[in-house]
Amino acid sequence: MSSADVKASASRIFIGAGCNRVVNNVSWGACDLVSFGAQNAVAIFCPKRAQILTTLPGHKATVNCTRWLPCSKFAFEAKNMSRHYLLSGDADGAIMLWELSLIDQKFKHVLQVPEPHKKGVTCIYAILISNRDAIFATTSSDGTSHIYEVVLPMSIEDECAVSLVESISVNAKVMVAISLSELPGSSGKIVVAMGGLDNKIHLYCGDRTGKFIHACEIKGHADWIRSLDFSLPVCIDDESSSLLLVSSAQDRAIRIWKIALRDMASNNERASSIDEINLESYIKGPVLIAGSYSYQISLESLLIGHEDWVYSVEWQPPTFSSTERTSFFQPLSLLSASMDKTMMIWKPEKTTGIWMNVVTVGELSHCALGFYGGHWSPNGDSILAHGYGGSFHHWKNVGTDMDNWKPQRVPSGHFAMVTDIAWARSGEYILSVSHDQTTRVFAPWEQDASLPSWHEIARPQVHGHDISCVTIIKGKGNHRFVSGAEEKVSRVFEAPLSFLKTLNHATSKVYGFPEDGQTDMQILGANMSALGLSQKPIYVQATHAHEVPERTGTDGLDSFETIPDAVPVVLTEPPIEDQLAWHTLWPESHKLYGHGNELYSICCDHEGKLLASSCKAQSAMVAEIWLWQVGSWKAVDRLHSHSLTVTQMEFSHDNKMLLAVSRDRQFSVFLINRTESGEVTHLLLSRQEAHKRIIWTCSWNPFGHEFATGSRDKTVKIWAVKGDSSVKHISTLPQFSSSVTALSWVGLDWGQNSGLLAVGMENGHIALWGLRVGRTKGAEAPVVSLSLAAQLDPLMCHVSTVNRLTWRSSEEEDSRTLQLASCGADQCVRVFEISIN
Repeated sequence: MSSADVKASASRIFIGAGCNRVVNNVSWGACDLVSFGAQNAVAIFCPKRAQILTTLPGHKATVNCTRWLPCSKFAFEAKNMSRHYLLSGDADGAIMLWELSLIDQKFKHVLQVPEPHKKGVTCIYAILISNRDAIFATTSSDGTSHIYEVVLPMSIEDECAVSLVESISVNAKVMVAISLSELPGSSGKIVVAMGGLDNKIHLYCGDRTGKFIHACEIKGHADWIRSLDFSLPVCIDDESSSLLLVSSAQDRAIRIWKIALRDMASNNERASSIDEINLESYIKGPVLIAGSYSYQISLESLLIGHEDWVYSVEWQPPTFSSTERTSFFQPLSLLSASMDKTMMIWKPEKTTGIWMNVVTVGELSHCALGFYGGHWSPNGDSILAHGYGGSFHHWKNVGTDMDNWKPQRVPSGHFAMVTDIAWARSGEYILSVSHDQTTRVFAPWEQDASLPSWHEIARPQVHGHDISCVTIIKGKGNHRFVSGAEEKVSRVFEAPLSFLKTLNHATSKVYGFPEDGQTDMQILGANMSALGLSQKPIYVQATHAHEVPERTGTDGLDSFETIPDAVPVVLTEPPIEDQLAWHTLWPESHKLYGHGNELYSICCDHEGKLLASSCKAQSAMVAEIWLWQVGSWKAVDRLHSHSLTVTQMEFSHDNKMLLAVSRDRQFSVFLINRTESGEVTHLLLSRQEAHKRIIWTCSWNPFGHEFATGSRDKTVKIWAVKGDSSVKHISTLPQFSSSVTALSWVGLDWGQNSGLLAVGMENGHIALWGLRVGRTKGAEAPVVSLSLAAQLDPLMCHVSTVNRLTWRSSEEEDSRTLQLASCGADQCVRVFEISIN
């Protein structure tokens, strides 16, 4: 069993994922990392590298909100902390606590917070009380708000302790925003502000032992309150005497409320009665009583500027005092994010004190569809928004004497289940499709640095239907792919000139430029028609074809008189979201009509001459497989065998056979015959009921006519096509812990006939099995030797169903380093490097 006894190790190269489309989902920590929910996972990305570092598994439902402890607001208090913490809440009401060790940058799951909510968590807010203590509060759609105390560990051996301090019932008044602060002047008193569907801000007072009582209500907003944030105490005459609370709502307004010690308020009142009333005089609000202290609440300012719902407001994190490096002050600066596609920074004017909008970013965005939240970096020089399209938008102030906010790179990915992936013919990039109705290209940008980092470099298809399957046309010629969606049509796309030149910049190689004299016109890019799903080509004269405009990642996108809105550009560095969504479309060249239902599976042979497609089916007539001729795009044959949906198909590596597996628990092997005139005929070699449950996946041995099938019955079976045209079961892998949903077989050594079989499961886990097929003359069937080569670390893997696995095609034979790509229901596209030991 020596050759099969392969051992392998895996490392993670890349994760692409989009952000869940919910408010309060993103948090920027004092550790300068950003957390967000990607389906059931908590994802962590580094803004400086624009790369997702890891995903944290554990939640059983969609992650609604995350919050760092300490967040960027408390970065000034986190200088000596060696461990930071992260809270995450999901749609089932569960709240998890994670620990990040700054020394080795590793995460670990600490605990699930006791007494969870009965319904989804809508907001989490946390504050540091001291180096040892923290408090966080949560709101939920179950009509309650919980307040917890966290005791942080002092030594390496200690663990975090979390206890529920108070549960506040708000009943019918569902709360969606919450903020906490210590009250100035009163030792140990904590104020909680909550807002939601009744348009009021509710203030509760208590201490760290609980006993929170409803203190007062603040009225002013005319629609749902979406965000609340307390400043740190604002110093007047070296005394922390007042707090500022900012609120935003669906009435498009932002309000700043001042909470001042009562005696301070009365002094101000006496002073202002002598002077004439000016714009700085406050509109009186309710009085807040906390123990022996009382506070006057007044409206400091009303900020009007956004044209749509304002989903988030956040105070700029405290900064070092310019005089003393040990003291900190709260800058009077606010960041707001709105569904009108803009983020604004607000500051009071120095002379009048009137709050003004001093910075606006994002207003030129074609594609953001509005922002769900905006966040400051710990040092206040960067801002980050997350949008309706699951995307991030990052700006950094690169100015020295004056503000100059420039867009920055961010990680990107799908914001819904990723259904299928395919490597380019030579492995230059990965193509992925998703239920978010987009097709995306991810590639390593090798010119970026000594270590190439992966980025999304194109978005060839933006569709009106959920896309379910894709295949790249192999063989010579331009880069082409065919995708199928929840419509009955397959669509063929061809790479435009702008993409080929972008690929040259990314990889330092020259790819497929059109030959001189081939045609008078060249396709520069594509444009989406206003009313329709087709992407129309944009042409340029061949004499100008190589003068495609080059754009860096952050330049403005100029339009040409001769070219419509979507200007195809050549990217000389990894693009930002605006460029991806608007300027990297591929033109659609053909539509393939024939299927009676929405497309489900599609595959191409290894020469790029024949395409097979299947659709969802409940009857034998609809479950037929269609064969299409690449180039003419004519239907050349129809294969009947199954009675339910064909879930996956694959051509054998010599292109002589087509394997199909189905929901009807059977597989079929067809012999495909092609004549010189281009006619295609088929012969059904075998159809067998192979498993007890649905067969989800299959894969051929690259070195022969053996194949593997994987099923919901948690088994993987190995089969061999015998010389007498029958199929024999030759081996079964040990039963897995979950349904097998994805398989991919790669060859390691032709002489030994050995390979690796990657197995993806419904629980997100991935295993690698070493296989060696031994063939002897006269034997009835080959003998398979099996060994477990590697079980990938769950922290590396998906957190829900693995939908597809595929090995990168390598030009090197007997390579000891391979790349494996995977996609799953957790919105992620992942690339692993597999080292054969």
